[in-house]
Amino acid sequence: MIRCDRCKKRSVVFVRYSGAHLCEEHFSGFVEKRVKQEFRRQADLRGRKRIAVAVSGGKDSTVVLHLLDQIIGARKDLALCAITVDEGISGYRASSIPIISQNCSELGIEHRIVTFRELFGLTMDEVASKSRELSTCSYCGVLRRAAMNRAAREWNATYLATGLNLDDTAQSILMNFARGDVERLARLGPHRRVQPGLVPRIQPLRTIPESETTLYAMIKHFKWHDLECPYAPEALRNDYRSAVNQLEDKYPGTKYSILKSYDEMLPAIEKLYPQAKLGTCECGEPTISKRCKACELVDSLRAHV
Repeated sequence: MIRCDRCKKRSVVFVRYSGAHLCEEHFSGFVEKRVKQEFRRQADLRGRKRIAVAVSGGKDSTVVLHLLDQIIGARKDLALCAITVDEGISGYRASSIPIISQNCSELGIEHRIVTFRELFGLTMDEVASKSRELSTCSYCGVLRRAAMNRAAREWNATYLATGLNLDDTAQSILMNFARGDVERLARLGPHRRVQPGLVPRIQPLRTIPESETTLYAMIKHFKWHDLECPYAPEALRNDYRSAVNQLEDKYPGTKYSILKSYDEMLPAIEKLYPQAKLGTCECGEPTISKRCKACELVDSLRAHV
């Protein structure tokens, strides 16, 4: 039996990038310490603040919800709210919402649900059935971001926390490098530059690998939604996920190296691409053009009817 390096209890994980064997207790503390540090680094918690959490019901957003509740504790100057976007995907989202609502009820956290049908007049199933130029996931990503921002802003949130983990972040960095979209790299979260109408996004799991959020959720016996979106196989991100995982498997610590390199370059990238002046779309969302991207995409879909 392999034992924990710190207390000699039975080890539940070998952290390859650090070479440590950890038991349940020390692994949990290992995750919680880094999440707490990242949360406090990204968010200014002085004074009254309102933290919205984008909760899909998956393991990552479920872990974020529980850990932020744990970190904030009984502080009366900080408020938490869970926001769920119902995209309108048959057999998928309807099965996750009851799990999210149960978690929120047990934690005593307000749960708000916004739907694509209410906001945009269509569902993702309807989008997928239409003739269109982009992949289903491209439409969903734009509409989800708009929906989350609107819901967080209407709740008067100071920050919007997401469940993006180290794997997601490393993949996003490489995707934008490969596409030559350096300007988008300057806009990746966590957001340090605040724009009117945009609720700054923070990523408490930014330094936590996906495998560790999964193990943490299992150790803590969290309830989460474990179904894959039926449109996920279309996503370009799948290719980058495979590439990053192969590199990590061969060279442990690769994901951290990608993140570290990006963080060191970010100040220079932000100088190259200063904040654009935003206007307001007729839907109320901030936009760099006359209309926001979400409205443009919805209009393009209606043009194909």
